[in-house]
Amino acid sequence: MTRPFEGVKILDFTQVLAGPYASYQLALLGADVIKVERREGEDMRRTPLSREWAERGLAPAFQAINGNKRSLTLDLQKPEAIAIVKKLASQVDVVMENFRPGVMDKLGIGYEALSAINPKLIYCAVSGFGQTGPDRLRPGYDGKMQALSGIMAITGHAETGPTRAGFAVCDVLSGATAAFGVSSALYQRDRTGKGQLIDVSMLEATLAFLSGQIADWSVAGHRQTLSGNQAVSRKTTANLFKAGDGHILLAVNNEKQYRALMSALGREDTLSDPRFADWFSRNENEGALRAIIEEALAKRPAREWETILEDAGAPCASIWKVEEVIDHPQLKARGAIQELDTQYGRLRFAGSGFKLAHGGGKLDRMAPELGADTDAVLGELGFDAAEIAGLRAREIV
Repeated sequence: MTRPFEGVKILDFTQVLAGPYASYQLALLGADVIKVERREGEDMRRTPLSREWAERGLAPAFQAINGNKRSLTLDLQKPEAIAIVKKLASQVDVVMENFRPGVMDKLGIGYEALSAINPKLIYCAVSGFGQTGPDRLRPGYDGKMQALSGIMAITGHAETGPTRAGFAVCDVLSGATAAFGVSSALYQRDRTGKGQLIDVSMLEATLAFLSGQIADWSVAGHRQTLSGNQAVSRKTTANLFKAGDGHILLAVNNEKQYRALMSALGREDTLSDPRFADWFSRNENEGALRAIIEEALAKRPAREWETILEDAGAPCASIWKVEEVIDHPQLKARGAIQELDTQYGRLRFAGSGFKLAHGGGKLDRMAPELGADTDAVLGELGFDAAEIAGLRAREIV
């Protein structure tokens, strides 16, 4: 069974995280992604987490979002390299880049130049603030976007102040937005026959994921504050609680779940306590209710409570580490973690976040070594071995 984007060719100039995450989603679903890098490779290849992997040019952060891609090196400052890009652009379906606005235009390979060569071309540009507007030339970084978008204003505790999320949430959601944009444009092109420019602003992509918080203010005039671990339901029992050996996150959001929680904790007596008669009174007496719950939770380890409460009908989770959850029985049962046998041994990576009944996402090969596919890509363009050797000698590739 073919995958959704088999036969789709993507020329990918993106680097770091947001853009490569986008093209990775499409590569998992069958697209032929040709990753264009400078001759020394992009910096993410050498992220200083592991010296061993950085020296190979295959840092874990790079591998995580560049599987299934092919690597082509080009010196874009040289006219012969630009000529190669234009030749490739005439044959591909999509070009993706995440430079600051104007960089590709100065090189002569921006949307206007490439769409003139290939009118059906879909060109996706990811940047901090989009291709227009007064801030268009300002750099976009994940931390900057978390601070600017309002995410940090609602993340963290009053006593410690605004807090950055534990992963590059704005980069990743911007990448997901870009992948959705490319998918939408490909679908539309099937009907119109026309290519187009996709302009992805990291700031706007982030705000699209904050739709509820925006509506809280614009509709009801509610000002968001630091919410700690409190759920958006604002229910007292949808929060983080201390347990016997750590913490447990309760997601108890309705009356049936609340009764299940208090019964499983052996505190059925609280069900008739007027202080906890409804959600308003529970919120008003949050300190007293928290003390009762944590006193009961202190008697067992959090992981044990997770099983007890879940079985009782009170949704919750203990705090799992990444190295633990990738071996979770549920993920194993669904084959969610992609496993590859490589020259470096068996490696595991995250794949698509959804399954298709037919032709779903699959990781076929690990991220490419720098320039591993240069000869093959140039050969597909009609260059012979002598011509490729000449390009290499002149440091074009």
